[in-house]
Amino acid sequence: MATAVQKITLSPSRDIPFNKLLLSQSNVRRVKADVSVEELADDIARRGLLQGLSVRAVVDQAGVETGMFEIPAGGRRYRALELLVKQKRLAKTAPVPCIVRESGIAEEDSLAENVQRAPLHPLDQFRAFLALREKGQSEEEIAAAFFVSVNVVKQRLKLASVSPALLDVYAEDGMTLDQLMAFTVSGDHERQEQAFERLKASYDKQPYAIRRMLTEGAVRASDKRVQFVGVDAYVAAGGTVLRDLFQGDDGGWLQDVVLVDQMVADKLKAESEAIAGERWRWIEVAPDFAYGHAFGLR
Repeated sequence: MATAVQKITLSPSRDIPFNKLLLSQSNVRRVKADVSVEELADDIARRGLLQGLSVRAVVDQAGVETGMFEIPAGGRRYRALELLVKQKRLAKTAPVPCIVRESGIAEEDSLAENVQRAPLHPLDQFRAFLALREKGQSEEEIAAAFFVSVNVVKQRLKLASVSPALLDVYAEDGMTLDQLMAFTVSGDHERQEQAFERLKASYDKQPYAIRRMLTEGAVRASDKRVQFVGVDAYVAAGGTVLRDLFQGDDGGWLQDVVLVDQMVADKLKAESEAIAGERWRWIEVAPDFAYGHAFGLR
């Protein structure tokens, strides 16, 4: 017997006076990207509103509808209409075609509409993904919902480790996305801001220079000391590993150099004690040969 196909139900549409609309805090587009509001307003004045707004009824604390509607998806169109009203080119009571949404997550509606249409500014995408993550969605669920790879979701969420002050600089076009991503190597906001001040005074502002500043004094995972003790053992001992999700980092950087050296010393001591059981007359332990002593050895 054939299984009946479940029919979907579309949200109802209606005309709502402009002065009954307000922009929702859940609208993910906060940073300008591509076409300006002024250009969009001129286009609406010329051709009309080609796509309605997605709205939800605003309710009071008792859950009663107030007669106002918030806009989680369609913020740029709303701002363009608002500009036309301010310019006296559109009546404030003019009916606006809207799709009334009854359920779902507001951030999802806003992000889904924007991702499938005009590209979101990466900072807006980060904020939206973060809002969904805080609502309990996994990286895999977010990626599947918005047709991006899990790695893209991880990279955007990694921007949460950047100082809010530097995010503001990026939002105002004070640095490139590649530069911003380089700051995620370290989660220390104070150190990030110090590196940014150094960067402003430097002629070399490339992302690799930022990574170099933030990993100064750290030990590469490829260092022979780390290979000797192992990254897993270092982490188990409470050490922090700095990782770069935006380019190959060869395993990252181990931040606590003192801990690395102590672990090397402890493991060398344990190895020497094990060898001592083989009845050697004496054993000397050192992390490396003195200069020149390894010449000619294979």
